[in-house]
Amino acid sequence: MTDRRAAFHALHHTDRPLLLPNAWDHASAAALAARGHPAMGTTSLGVAATAGRPDGVAATGGETLALTHRLARLPVLLTVDVEAGFSDDPAAVAGYVAELAGLGAVGINLEDGRADGTLADPECIADKIAAVKAAVPDLFVNARTDTWWLGVADPLPQTLARARAYRAAGADGIFVPGTVDLATLRMLAERIDAPLNALYQPGGPGLDELGRAGVARVSTGSLLFRAALAAAVATADAVRSGGFTAPPGLPSYAEVQGLVPADGD
Repeated sequence: MTDRRAAFHALHHTDRPLLLPNAWDHASAAALAARGHPAMGTTSLGVAATAGRPDGVAATGGETLALTHRLARLPVLLTVDVEAGFSDDPAAVAGYVAELAGLGAVGINLEDGRADGTLADPECIADKIAAVKAAVPDLFVNARTDTWWLGVADPLPQTLARARAYRAAGADGIFVPGTVDLATLRMLAERIDAPLNALYQPGGPGLDELGRAGVARVSTGSLLFRAALAAAVATADAVRSGGFTAPPGLPSYAEVQGLVPADGD
């Protein structure tokens, strides 16, 4: 596991940003791994929606643990979205993350945005980060701050202050979703002493542009899950109207079956 965690850390220090696609179940993760992605994350929205639960309210700790167990044997480095840790107790968060690490996770994503649209106290998040790093020192902790995501006034100073607090607590990377403005990202990359993670936005800058701005990691977040939902609904609508044509790359039944472990576990 030490080698796998070191390999994941190293992916944040290459000439091109790490593209981190986010899966929501075994099939999506296995299909992405089969396409050669060396690492992937999970999407809390996808996991929650698949389970019929709301996202961001600490309702899917069990589902996230079970998914991590299912993905452990895939040939890919896995980092897990744990929302805000599924608890306000740093010791409980650390214990939960240690379970994920024991299953094979090499990193986590821990956020400071709350379901009511406000930001958690940075000291609370820092305490959680410190507890996790004490429990699993070489796990990659990607600390997400939702200053831009939640539209707070004058987000730059808050972002930098929170990034400093999270880094001091042991965070290995800082995730700032909600902005793809290249000048802003360049400033953040220059002033945050850790790999900067941005959220890909359709129509926004591509990997190379983001890399030139100093971004080290680009996540797809819930995009793939939402795109899959859109494709499923569009396909059903097309079948109903009599005009569906199978797109290139549509996997066959046998190909999907091939993504499942032989013992079905």
